[in-house]
Amino acid sequence: MNLLIIAPCLLSPFYVYRGPKEKEYETAGLLRELIGELGKDWQVLAYPCPEYELIGWPRAPASREVYERLGMRERAKIIADFIGRVLTEEKPEKVIFLGVKGSPTCGVFHTSSSDPDRYPYRSMQEFFYLSKEGRIKRSKEIVEGQGFRLVNLPGILFEILMARFPEAEFLEFDKGNPFASIKRVKRATASGRSSPDN
Repeated sequence: MNLLIIAPCLLSPFYVYRGPKEKEYETAGLLRELIGELGKDWQVLAYPCPEYELIGWPRAPASREVYERLGMRERAKIIADFIGRVLTEEKPEKVIFLGVKGSPTCGVFHTSSSDPDRYPYRSMQEFFYLSKEGRIKRSKEIVEGQGFRLVNLPGILFEILMARFPEAEFLEFDKGNPFASIKRVKRATASGRSSPDN
């Protein structure tokens, strides 16, 4: 058996902090199609969303540093323990982790960064009461106002996973370039190890 371990928001776009937009629906559709084409020797594990587990939904956009301050590392360790138990019991021959470019928790090679001292923490609670349109508008304001930037680091969960499971293959899905990302996943699941996509 081989195992594809996938960030849950890639398959179910409703986990995304503000709610899904067109790129999330497109990503989910492409990945569902790919999973349908996998042979019988592949299984798929979508682990619990760390951000949903910690804060719930909907939630304001936040950087890696903000999530660190909110206690994400402990939640991420629990999820990593779950994945580790599955790997220990099932003993897959090949393991591929698929994360999300820019995610504060599930980024593989790229995560979001900002100054946690300047973050409007009240916005986390505010998002619960906003409509989808209101959340999308407010998300844009927060991202721009906080000066979020993409940096070459893994997200909190994937930092833990890469340290614990160095023999696995790690791929990053870029929702801004879904077709290139799908090609990488297809290559990885069809043959041997693919080249890193950092």
